[in-house]
Amino acid sequence: MDATAIAAAVLRGETTALAVAQDVLTRIAIYDAVQPQAWITRSDEDAVIAAARQVDERLARGEHLPLAGVPFAIKDNIDLGGVPTTAACPDFAYVPERSAHVVERMIAAGAVPVGKTNLDQFATGLNGTRSPYGAPACVFNRSYVSGGSSSGSAVVVAAGLVPIALGTDTAGSGRVPAAFNGLIGMKPTKGRWSTRGLVPACRSLDCITVFAQTIADAQLVDQVVAGFDPADSLSRPLEDRSVGMARIGVPRRDQLAWCGDAASERLYDTALAQLAATGAAIVDVDMAPLKEAALLLYNGPWVAERTAALEGFLADHADAFDPTVRAIVEGGRSTSGTDVFKGMYRLAELQRHAEAMWRDIDMLALPTAPTIYRIAEMRAAPVVLNSNLGIYTNFVNLLDMAALALPAGYRDNRTGFGITLIAPAWTDRALLDAGRAYLEQADIPEQPPLDLEGVVETVKLAVVGAHLEGMPLHWQLTSRGARLTQATQTAPTYRLYAMADSMPPKPALVHAADGAAIAVEVYELDVAAFGSFVAEVPAPLAIGTVTLADGSQVKGFVAEPRAMDGAKDITHLGGWRAFVASTVSIA
Repeated sequence: MDATAIAAAVLRGETTALAVAQDVLTRIAIYDAVQPQAWITRSDEDAVIAAARQVDERLARGEHLPLAGVPFAIKDNIDLGGVPTTAACPDFAYVPERSAHVVERMIAAGAVPVGKTNLDQFATGLNGTRSPYGAPACVFNRSYVSGGSSSGSAVVVAAGLVPIALGTDTAGSGRVPAAFNGLIGMKPTKGRWSTRGLVPACRSLDCITVFAQTIADAQLVDQVVAGFDPADSLSRPLEDRSVGMARIGVPRRDQLAWCGDAASERLYDTALAQLAATGAAIVDVDMAPLKEAALLLYNGPWVAERTAALEGFLADHADAFDPTVRAIVEGGRSTSGTDVFKGMYRLAELQRHAEAMWRDIDMLALPTAPTIYRIAEMRAAPVVLNSNLGIYTNFVNLLDMAALALPAGYRDNRTGFGITLIAPAWTDRALLDAGRAYLEQADIPEQPPLDLEGVVETVKLAVVGAHLEGMPLHWQLTSRGARLTQATQTAPTYRLYAMADSMPPKPALVHAADGAAIAVEVYELDVAAFGSFVAEVPAPLAIGTVTLADGSQVKGFVAEPRAMDGAKDITHLGGWRAFVASTVSIA
């Protein structure tokens, strides 16, 4: 279900806005059994039906409505007239008389609002767990965070409830949730879309964004809502700056951080190869100035802008805040005027570095986020893990850039990984064109099925010897319900030894620069079963991480140095089965 197709069908008379609205209300009701916390307030069903009927009546009068009958959701820090705006803080709630400027434009173009979505309170966070209304989760594996702060908006689009949803993005809130849920997240240039009617986080940096399943939908929304708003003091007259994608900048390898997530690293390398296949040259850039700019957002004076936005409410309702959000907002109280000016001066210097960077490249292609975390992990370490999610996003608005988050594959745990194309201000349309070129070239797997009942988490385990099918210890896998996923080889960086005096006979797999590819079988076990299996692994063997021939990494048997005592090097045979066969033939 995408907005472009819905609008086209309604405009051609193949369906009606009313029929679309009725279908969406049914979808929402069904998914309520899975993630009701995606919403804070849903529009009254009668109001949705009335709004859809009004669209059909307007079309009958001959009005041109580019978003005819398209249902959409709105992050609950953006005003929808007559519906409470909470910013995920019940005590803060108010009922606006009119909608935000962007919402008004969408409704004027024929779109039908269906509700307000959940968020990290006051749009402070990149994970989605900082809300009294519950924590929306990744739609493909609900053990993991949805990303934030635009958590609910990403979930309702990824779950197929609505084709598009408005979010916001100050530090990555419209990009990180898009990555985790396999979506496109368009973060326009500051001032391209009016922020009138938005509860500010950092007002000078805030952007309203859109989540969509297709580039065409993001383009359609931009065509409808972009434009100068004289009533918004931070709105800017539209510009359109062209930019190619002949030279794509990427961080130097020593500046990439993955937080231990090998799957993200592998997916990023694949995305870069696909970008190169479009004809682009991949150029290493020094990320140090961009990373320094990013630190100004939460470790510098811009924290005080969050304090300024909520100072009055904080003074009277401190207990109404999520504890983590409160600590962040209160942090700005110690910022002095001198700190602010020093920060502004340093940012101006870093902006010069960015301008110089654009002379060597056309755009950046960065990981949207280096990894993803389980909800339980995020709650246990809410500041550190949240900060990790913003490594590649926090600098963008400070340095006045446009960004487009794109899907780039899925980890084995079914969570989404994405890349973000970034370019100077006003290159929004060019980024959309570049995004389309990438997606046409990229061989991205289909989205995993929605997690409707709770995904059973699993671990992949490579076995190399006595646990192979038909070997003496294979029963230790089958008794735990292990499932064979592939018979393959390791990367060519291992040596294989037959250990001395091991009963039953077992090999030792050792990483080595002068190694070879060794035959393995990869099995998938439930986490609990994997834990019980590991508990039975005897020394000098151990379970570590093994790299496979395709570059992916799984858990697997490795060996302590003492395993080499008296061992026979059998690497040249290419695997344990060949060694066993050779001993039988000799006998």
